[in-house]
Amino acid sequence: MTAVDRLLARESGPTPRADARRNLERLVTAAREAVSEVGVGVTAQEVAQRAGVGKGTFYRRVPSLEVLLRAVLEEVLDEAIAVADRALENPDPWQGFTEFASAYVHLRKESCGVNEALGGACDVDRCLADIRERLRELVCRAQENGSLRPDTTWQDVAFMLAGVATDDHTIGLSAAPDQWQRTLRIVLDGLAARR
Repeated sequence: MTAVDRLLARESGPTPRADARRNLERLVTAAREAVSEVGVGVTAQEVAQRAGVGKGTFYRRVPSLEVLLRAVLEEVLDEAIAVADRALENPDPWQGFTEFASAYVHLRKESCGVNEALGGACDVDRCLADIRERLRELVCRAQENGSLRPDTTWQDVAFMLAGVATDDHTIGLSAAPDQWQRTLRIVLDGLAARR
């Protein structure tokens, strides 16, 4: 379920007009961008400005910034689950695993930013359990066909992928825009079984 659908499900009464739905879609997109760029300091005003709507429209569409961010977090986690499901359907276990890894690293950074903006107050245990189960399956499939190192556990992989989505700065260095992709390639190369 998308964040927009989650937010609309909270409303009672007639179906909102098309322009109201578009405003809500813009607010969701703006919230995702704002958290990604601004981080925990994101405000309702910031989201409204990015969406091109007034603060009044913001509060007509969503009761609070927290409600909006919760819907966004659930959407991002559901996207990670959907990516994992598609990866599990890939007949090539290594290709499925690497496709998941790339999408997961990107979505993880976004979901962690939203969760931090919420102060960690969102209950995401069900989604995280689903992601863990799918990651375990992806790693097992790739190991069973000999494409992923057998001496690595799925838990090791979870920490490696989490390490790819790091901050934009370290020891006085600024990351290149594609730094996470370069780092992921190195991690995947290290995870690949040597034949």
